[in-house]
Amino acid sequence: MSIKEKTIFARPDSMTDVVTHYCPGCTHGVIHRLVAEVIDEMGLREQAVGVAPVGCSVLAYNYFNTDFLEAPHGRAPALATGFKRLRPDMTVFTYQGDGDLISIGMSEIMHAANRGEKFTTIFVNNAIYGMTGGQMAPTTLQGQITSTCPAGRDLDKTGHPIRMVELLSGLVTPMYLERVSVHSPRHIIQAKKAVRKAFEYQNANKCFSLVEVLSTCPTNWGQTPEEATDWLEKNMLSYYPLGVKKDSFGEGGDR
Repeated sequence: MSIKEKTIFARPDSMTDVVTHYCPGCTHGVIHRLVAEVIDEMGLREQAVGVAPVGCSVLAYNYFNTDFLEAPHGRAPALATGFKRLRPDMTVFTYQGDGDLISIGMSEIMHAANRGEKFTTIFVNNAIYGMTGGQMAPTTLQGQITSTCPAGRDLDKTGHPIRMVELLSGLVTPMYLERVSVHSPRHIIQAKKAVRKAFEYQNANKCFSLVEVLSTCPTNWGQTPEEATDWLEKNMLSYYPLGVKKDSFGEGGDR
């Protein structure tokens, strides 16, 4: 008696069949897959357009089987704004890291959110400049060692790490803001729900939406993948609490 094989886990159609450049243990690949799965499940592949800025996510267009635009460093929200206004029928998302979005792109994301632009931002927070040398980022934690603060981040000299969703939540404009993580299966499931909700709000033409995703960076943290997962759990979650920070069309609250 033969056993019929059944595929229960396959590559999403919205991801290309290529090997990524990410280091072992990096969770960018997990986040890519979640976005691609949501695009597939919502039937959006032919109308989805991603915007990747140089630096943090410069090669993302190689991994998504959707249309993609390349933006100058930090300027993805501006490009997404222009494209979404030109083609409101398309589903537009930016994919940005913490250095890109909060440092050079702070003005862009703040004003796009304040205007209520109808696109979605996937914001990856790994507390460091993960792809450009491991420098201190606006999200680097107190005492955390990076290539530009080898003695650890000094709050007296650099200020406190920026909590982006809390900062955006103070704006009046209706929006959806949630912080999730992908360091465990349970958290990955919740992260996918948040990404889907963000796209649903965009397609309903309701509001600007941003999902902040806590991510690991084993190489620049100087850790193994397992150590990096534990470090995120023990250090990042207390400073960057998970949960819905603002949902103008639902209920919010930390988890």
